[in-house]
Amino acid sequence: MKKRVLVTGGAGFIGSALIRYLVKRGDVKILNLDKLTYAGNLESLTEVAGSGDYRFAQADICDAQSVKKILHEFQPHAIMHLAAESHVDRSIDGPSTFIQTNVVGTAVLLECATEYWRGLPEDGDQRSEAGDQRSTPFRSLKSDFRFLHISTDEVYGSLGTEGLFHEDTPYDPRSPYSASKAASDHLLMAWHHTYGLPVLMTNCSNNYGPFHFPEKLIPLVILNALDGKPLPVYGRGDHVRDWLFVDDHAKALTLVLEKGAPGEKYNVGGNNERTNLQVVETICDTLDQLCPDHLQSLKLKSFRELITFVVDRPGHDQRYAIDASKIRANLGWSPEENFDTGIVKTVQWYLDNNWWWQPIRAKKYSGQRLGTK
Repeated sequence: MKKRVLVTGGAGFIGSALIRYLVKRGDVKILNLDKLTYAGNLESLTEVAGSGDYRFAQADICDAQSVKKILHEFQPHAIMHLAAESHVDRSIDGPSTFIQTNVVGTAVLLECATEYWRGLPEDGDQRSEAGDQRSTPFRSLKSDFRFLHISTDEVYGSLGTEGLFHEDTPYDPRSPYSASKAASDHLLMAWHHTYGLPVLMTNCSNNYGPFHFPEKLIPLVILNALDGKPLPVYGRGDHVRDWLFVDDHAKALTLVLEKGAPGEKYNVGGNNERTNLQVVETICDTLDQLCPDHLQSLKLKSFRELITFVVDRPGHDQRYAIDASKIRANLGWSPEENFDTGIVKTVQWYLDNNWWWQPIRAKKYSGQRLGTK
């Protein structure tokens, strides 16, 4: 009998990649709980929408009654919590939305999950998928239940030129976004220590790949370049990030859910540090190779000619870098893609899938600068 997993924020970038991966594996049933904010897009799940192992429920994690109803009806073995406001620039423009979703929403979800978990039968008092007591080979949900919270490396603050973020690195958030995620991380561990809820946490580096909303650096640069628009680089472009291909992240999350120890956190990174300028230049060079005819139509010798340095983001952290040795040693995970292979796959995906991003550019986000307050 297949286990059931509730994924919050499953219409987002990482959430949709996770659901596509899980449904393709074929050994779980998924319920996607998503509010469908501007960044939520069910088109990202088109390839699994017809699967009998996938369902969608539109709801807000801040709405306790809706969450309780979904938990009661679906009876999940696990919750994978990805629902969040995630763009630093938008958090500068409107921090209250981030506090509401990331802090209040997580607290509501934890309360509902704890009530649900406490009401599950102990080992030996087994239930069917419908929730009624019967003699069945499927184990009790109580001992198997897990709550996996997906967070970010930004909670750790900013690094200098040396060093890495470890699981025990003190928190030092610098933006409204990272502060809201830090708060949600602390709530998670408080629920574990106070109520015994079997939780897991991951903190990941910057993700990239297909179906990435165009407000983020990599898709923004790709699509601006195709339109012949300036490619904005904050400050001098010397801010450093560690880049993780989203499909590798989905596999890491699944492994943590299945094999991670309750109460533990795992850093997930791609070991691919690049300055923002290096990222933009790599995208330009890749586009030069993949679409020379388009380059000629724009009367450019290289897409690098479109690079434009702009005023830096307020409070811009200088460097993030993840030490992912714990998840490698304890769970056997390592990324399959490096940045050079992953960026080619990403650029090619955007070239081949304008059906997905053109409506977004036309109706939701056309590439305008955010976070200038």
